[in-house]
Amino acid sequence: MDIYKRYIKKYRLLFLTAVSCVFFEALCDLMQPTIMARIIDDGVKNGQVATVIRFGLLMLGITAAGACFAGTRSVLASKVSQSFGADLRYDVFAKIIGFSEISSDKIESGSLITRMTNDISQVTQFINGMMRIFFKAPITCLGSMILAVMLSRQMSIILFLVVIIVAVFIVISMKLSYVRFAKVQYAIDKVNSVVQEYLMGVRLVKAFGRYGDEEEKFDGANSDLADKTVSSQIVIAYFSPLMSLTINLGIVLILFIGSILFRQSNIEVGKIAAFINYMTQILASLIMITNIFNVFVRTKASTERINEVLSSEEDFKGSQQELSYASGDLEFKNVTFAYPNGSGLPTLRNLSFKIHSGETLAVIGPTGSGKSTLAWLSLHFYDVLEGAIYFNGLDVKTLDSNILRENIALAPQKSMLFSGTVFENIAWGNPQASQEEIVKAAQAAQADGFIRNMPAQYDSNLGQGGVNLSGGQKQRISIARALVKNAPVLILDDCTSALDAVTEAKVRQAIKQFDTHKTVIMITQRIGTAMFADKILVLDNGVNVGFGSHQELLQSCITYQGIFDSQIGGDLKGIAYG
Repeated sequence: MDIYKRYIKKYRLLFLTAVSCVFFEALCDLMQPTIMARIIDDGVKNGQVATVIRFGLLMLGITAAGACFAGTRSVLASKVSQSFGADLRYDVFAKIIGFSEISSDKIESGSLITRMTNDISQVTQFINGMMRIFFKAPITCLGSMILAVMLSRQMSIILFLVVIIVAVFIVISMKLSYVRFAKVQYAIDKVNSVVQEYLMGVRLVKAFGRYGDEEEKFDGANSDLADKTVSSQIVIAYFSPLMSLTINLGIVLILFIGSILFRQSNIEVGKIAAFINYMTQILASLIMITNIFNVFVRTKASTERINEVLSSEEDFKGSQQELSYASGDLEFKNVTFAYPNGSGLPTLRNLSFKIHSGETLAVIGPTGSGKSTLAWLSLHFYDVLEGAIYFNGLDVKTLDSNILRENIALAPQKSMLFSGTVFENIAWGNPQASQEEIVKAAQAAQADGFIRNMPAQYDSNLGQGGVNLSGGQKQRISIARALVKNAPVLILDDCTSALDAVTEAKVRQAIKQFDTHKTVIMITQRIGTAMFADKILVLDNGVNVGFGSHQELLQSCITYQGIFDSQIGGDLKGIAYG
């Protein structure tokens, strides 16, 4: 388990101190049966009260020392395990933040939540247990066996036979448990995913009245989790009693053979009592070791899932570290792209176009034509299959993704707001923005009016996802957030779909006046939005079927003509030509 090495090295001193305490605590436990044998054989048998008191006080002192060691290792174990868990959670979250889109598509968000919580908690518990009792069990078991052999070699044969049988049970139990515990973790993923999906689409579920379907879906995932958990526990339920039975039968045999040896004067009563105590300690240790292996099996499954996150592909890191922040030239050159985990069919095919800094490009086309994909590729969320994308003359593959994205502001198709105030949500695009810049961006996005009417205006709190705002209000705050970033390139990915035509026109005009040198890419379904752009790119099934001005496309592009006719009407085409 490689992920442990780094953290154990970090907390090495505390870890070694705790393990040392466990070792001395185990030694204290191991000494007591031998001392008890001395009390019986040397003190009680011979009527030596002083001997009984002397060894009794020694036993009390060793017990007190063992308690001190136990308390120290418990405190250290809690400190190290919780610090370990906190560090691991931070590293996993930092890794998720740096995920490439391929990694984000590969592991569902519900599964990531399970790995961040349930799996890391399992690992934390394992570390805590390892420092508290996991080391103690094998030390106690081995020590008890050695001291038992020293007491009686004849009875030790039974001891070794019992240990071998129990060891076989433990190995079989581990092999049967591992696969089952791994399935339990994935079943937890499924339950979390179903709940998360419902919470994200709760309004849609209510609108369509599909409560029954959602309950049925959850019941299926919940029942599957219960079945897999029971299946994993059945192994423990069968093997634990078998191991206890084996060890108790061993104790019965030891009592029988011990009585024979005692009658033959080959062993003393105190040694028989000590041997039984060591056998009891071995019993407790073996049961503990069995539990350790069960916890280890679950932890191993969780560790592999955590490692899958930590080894996932990170966002693109190019070698070029400098990029002009003054201009926003963008060029697609023979770009072909298909989503890595999709159908395999290209979403964009041999796409080429170029826009210069300060120009406005509208991207229009039928649903599924690849318009939003163009935005994701501009931000280098994915690598293209063929061709290249150039930003200010530099291939985006040579740029660090963070540096590239500092130069591009995005207002996405689905407005995503965060818990906090209106001011904080807009300033999310530029944390250093002043109050004046925030207000200016909100005015350009036509959001200042409704914000002023809110109870606390810009200090009004928004619910998670902006649930207390309408769709159009969320879109305008999203646009303001993109504007306040003041990046050379602004991408508006169909983010005005909830706005009426008049408000949209005001937003479009205000954006142009906000920064005349800004390159604007408007992805839209509306011909009324696209027709005012400097250039229009028409996509159809991922192919560039038209590129030019509104007037040029009305004359040369059949797809554009069809969109114009369906939205505005063929009877107005003559006016448009004029």
